[in-house]
Amino acid sequence: MAAIEDGHVDVVGMWVTEDGHIRQELLPDGRYDEARGERASAYTGRYTVTGSHLDYVDDTGFTATGDIRDGVLYHEHLVLYRESSPS
Repeated sequence: MAAIEDGHVDVVGMWVTEDGHIRQELLPDGRYDEARGERASAYTGRYTVTGSHLDYVDDTGFTATGDIRDGVLYHEHLVLYRESSPS
């Protein structure tokens, strides 16, 4: 489960689709970097978090949204899971 700080879910880290094809890194400075398959940095931009809701603005101006529910990131049509740190 994602931690909550100041009323907002902690989303920083790597989020990955079940098949590993899409990898979205949410950086602590409010930027994101999304890889798709072998294409690194396929999408980059910024994000903001309000509670458990995310708003994305791609560097090209495209916008998207996401929500964290039960520790899972639902980003438009994608379902992403937080990647665990190696133990």
